[in-house]
Amino acid sequence: MIRNAKKGDWDEIKYIYEAGISTGIATFETQAASTYEQWILKAHSKCTLIAHDENKILGWCKITPISERLAYTGVGEVSIYVHPKAQGNGVGNILLKSLITISEVQGFWTLQASIFSENNSSIYLHKKNGFRVVGFREKIGKLNGKWIDNVLLERRSNIIGLEEDF
Repeated sequence: MIRNAKKGDWDEIKYIYEAGISTGIATFETQAASTYEQWILKAHSKCTLIAHDENKILGWCKITPISERLAYTGVGEVSIYVHPKAQGNGVGNILLKSLITISEVQGFWTLQASIFSENNSSIYLHKKNGFRVVGFREKIGKLNGKWIDNVLLERRSNIIGLEEDF
């Protein structure tokens, strides 16, 4: 099941994020935020979701607006993490599909993702859900002394009338 994240989910959200950090192919961060408030500070609250069964959180995703500038209203960056024991079971796909649907209701017209080039499963997940590769950023940052390349992906909304603006 999918629902909005809430403060009481923080310990499990943090565990999943820390598991992603430990892979070395998910984020440039080396530690999770210390509180739920820090983690959700810049995220769009209605586009911050968790997947869960009755007993535990299986994954989470969120959209962070890319800029406070008015011109970029409706453009957000996607983050998605799945519990290590739930990977390969479609949790990421369900989360991303739900996030896309909710993001359009919330007025997002472009979603973007910046994914480590080694993270093939995340790149595949995004492509499967309508994202396309729009760029490649070579040696965009260092993690643990190693230069990392990122693949840039984006997805345009299917909101009626949007295509007329392009």
